[in-house]
Amino acid sequence: MGEQRGLCPKIEKSFDLISKRWTGLIIYVLMSGPKRFSEIHTTIPDLSKRMLTERMKELEEQGIVVRHVITERPIRTEYLLTKKGTELGKILSPISQWAESWMKV
Repeated sequence: MGEQRGLCPKIEKSFDLISKRWTGLIIYVLMSGPKRFSEIHTTIPDLSKRMLTERMKELEEQGIVVRHVITERPIRTEYLLTKKGTELGKILSPISQWAESWMKV
């Protein structure tokens, strides 16, 4: 029998990231442009604020999302996808097309 090879660590890390609950939806929502925290939360109402905060921190740490503070009055914060995040979003978009065709609600 041949030697069995494991998955590439980069692939494992990628699937671990996108398989976390809500991560794919957050990226999908940000594909339409920068959003404030409250806009993301309103778009995904079942996502708790605590979990949204946790996921946004993870996505920032991975370089997928950037937190941008707008200093105009009133001061506000927007989240936007980096180039890395946009590339990930492009490969997640076909999932929404698949879902429209195959998933039942």
